Amino acid sequence: MVDPWSDILGDCRAFAAQQRDRLLNRGIDIGPYPLSHLAFRVLEWDQYVHVRTLLERHALANRENVWNGRPISLIVPAEPLEVLDGKLVPLIELIPPVHQRVYKMGLEHIGVVVGDAFDSFVATHKPVLTGQQFQGPDSTPDPVYVLFEDFTHAKFYRLSLRASVELHSDPFVDGFHHVDGWSPQRVVTATGPNPLPR
Repeated sequence: MVDPWSDILGDCRAFAAQQRDRLLNRGIDIGPYPLSHLAFRVLEWDQYVHVRTLLERHALANRENVWNGRPISLIVPAEPLEVLDGKLVPLIELIPPVHQRVYKMGLEHIGVVVGDAFDSFVATHKPVLTGQQFQGPDSTPDPVYVLFEDFTHAKFYRLSLRASVELHSDPFVDGFHHVDGWSPQRVVTATGPNPLPR
């Protein structure tokens, strides 16, 4: 069976199973919930463009916009990836640098759609949740997450990432659209400006 997603991103099935098992050890069973997406992070802008190009060869559409200072691409597979004994991954989130804290490069998080049970899910699992990620004024609501020891995550949403985006903008349409005119920026820290890794 041809699996372009794992050829490009690494062993997506093993990653999803690892995150599922880690959550089970914390008392969270994601078995009843659909998946929102898998996220893949890259270290350099040039790598982002390369991986985006490879993924789009096996996709129907994307949505790319600038968030938190850099473009992020949401890619709709032509054939959704199957993980966890039959769950489909309907979206790949490709994330380039820069960010304000440490993240694992490569397969970095799995998104899980909790649905209308989101509030009770948060209340039930609050002791093992690491935090809530604030994603801007249109987030419905902001996802909660678990951070693991290797700096990977599991994130939990009321709506899928795609549904959240489409709620406040146009639906995804076939074809690919990229942010125009964006170039890597300088990063200014407390110790001074540092060039963005290339």
